[in-house]
Amino acid sequence: MYLCSAATVYVAPPVRSESSQKSKQTNTPDFSSVRKLIQDRMAKEAVPGLAVAVVRRGEILWEEGFGWADRENRIPANEQTMFYLASVTKAITATAILVLHERKKLDLDHPINDYLGPARLSSPLWDVNAATVRRVASHTAGLTTYARSCYGSPMECRISNDETIQRYGIVFWPPGDHFDYSNLGYGILGTVVARVSGKSYSDFLRNEIFWPLGMTHASLGLDPKLEKFMAKRYSSEFGARPVAISGTPGASAVYCSAHDLALFAMFHLKTHPPFQKKVLSDVSIDTMQELTSPNHGMGWSIQEDLFGYHGVLGQGGTDDAYARLQLIPSEGIAVIVLANTGTLLPDAVVNEVLDTLLPAYRDRRAKAPRQEQQPRSQADPPLATFVGKWTGVVKTYRGDIPLRFTISNAGDVQASLGSQVRTLLTGTRFEKDSLTGLMSGDLGTDADTGSDRYDLEFELYLRGGALNGAVTTRPRSGARNFTRLPYWVELKKETSP
Repeated sequence: MYLCSAATVYVAPPVRSESSQKSKQTNTPDFSSVRKLIQDRMAKEAVPGLAVAVVRRGEILWEEGFGWADRENRIPANEQTMFYLASVTKAITATAILVLHERKKLDLDHPINDYLGPARLSSPLWDVNAATVRRVASHTAGLTTYARSCYGSPMECRISNDETIQRYGIVFWPPGDHFDYSNLGYGILGTVVARVSGKSYSDFLRNEIFWPLGMTHASLGLDPKLEKFMAKRYSSEFGARPVAISGTPGASAVYCSAHDLALFAMFHLKTHPPFQKKVLSDVSIDTMQELTSPNHGMGWSIQEDLFGYHGVLGQGGTDDAYARLQLIPSEGIAVIVLANTGTLLPDAVVNEVLDTLLPAYRDRRAKAPRQEQQPRSQADPPLATFVGKWTGVVKTYRGDIPLRFTISNAGDVQASLGSQVRTLLTGTRFEKDSLTGLMSGDLGTDADTGSDRYDLEFELYLRGGALNGAVTTRPRSGARNFTRLPYWVELKKETSP
């Protein structure tokens, strides 16, 4: 993760909310150890600002801000400070999809192309009609890695939703075959919400989710009326950053306060405060939290055994923000921790809060063996079916680029892309029917990738005598805009004369 320099951080006194003061008077749990953890780690790791909120059975037990929302202007963080939620946005987008499903505006098991305009998902190989709304929402529709955002002007950074879908809405894998986390999928779901509802995606969230749930400090992207509440974002490498422009707003563009995210959590715990409108039925809330792919539901990660509890998690982060929303439905508990830099401190805070509220959680966590990262085992040499010369293309929206692989018995892969210098794949790995690896190269799509340098990451599968799959741009260290864009690859083995 990326952290701000300790030499430039100034930690403000914690800002204690009125509700926090009241909680002291009602014998709620003692969170002093959590406060100490936050203050010590913020100083040590140079975290500019952080906010926390804790919910139990319909009551906000604690909400508090620490440090700075805006370090340069000495604006302290508090429970109403709006932090960037990154991928926690996906739980909100999935909620919007279920709202429209309940209103019979869309069907979760219909092809997502039924709800798109002229630009639709496509595939050189697979049946796109099997890419349903439900599968897109559970990352099993066959889409792959995608990330596009930048910190320049909108004209420099954004291509239209239709252009994005036309260029990158490629079904790379058989729909339903396996889980592949896709920001593009949730960007497309945001587009579906706008098309089906007849409102802008921002307006739909505000009018149909945020305001009915009492969330007055939440917005998609920058709302000028709420700008004074927004926390600055700080990268250790680039310092204070302007508001990012997301290429997939439905995946990662919401800003929200810890207090308002606590209200959203209450709704999904089915402990609705009396002032909240019930925008979804409990049945639909259950649908979102059902395990539909490995460790995932719709918009949520599902933890089947979180130290003895069933957990539901929303989390996301970049080098300049991190957000964690942890639910323990059986106990009616939610823990929200938001930070305005890249840091793993929110993970530690969530564990410390749950230790305080749930002694059984604390005891099991203390006894759990420490998980150490195992070194990746050396893969076996490739099967004979991989060895030889392969020719084909990388398909981009600007045209096809010739590609050639030469695979040796030892597993070395020489690669030639267009007229560029031949190179070796690094980190090459063969499985029974797949090949992965990394190479340097240029796809000539600078209009989308920007000026950042990148490598090319391959994920190819052996099917019917051909190697096909995705090659994705992978930014190198120091990239200002973390852009990952996928393109279709197909190679066929040359036959000996």
